[in-house]
Amino acid sequence: MGILTWLLVGLVAGVLAKLIMGDSFGWIVTILLGIVGAFVGGWAFSLFGGPGVTGFNIMSLVVATIGAVIVLFLYGLVARRGGRTTHLSH
Repeated sequence: MGILTWLLVGLVAGVLAKLIMGDSFGWIVTILLGIVGAFVGGWAFSLFGGPGVTGFNIMSLVVATIGAVIVLFLYGLVARRGGRTTHLSH
């Protein structure tokens, strides 16, 4: 599978994950995280004997979208934690 296919699957997965998660991140961040999620989903499913991401097909989109949802969820946890600071009152 070529890099262009990975990018296209990741882009679609990012859009689907944004719709599923209802996140407040921008579209560009979500799509980039979707591309990362496609790699994560493909890797995770391959570890457990699943098909991974094999091309531009329904199963690959499902795998990539699951990976993108996981990545968006983890990114949301990190982003919220990084934005939360404690202030000491005098």
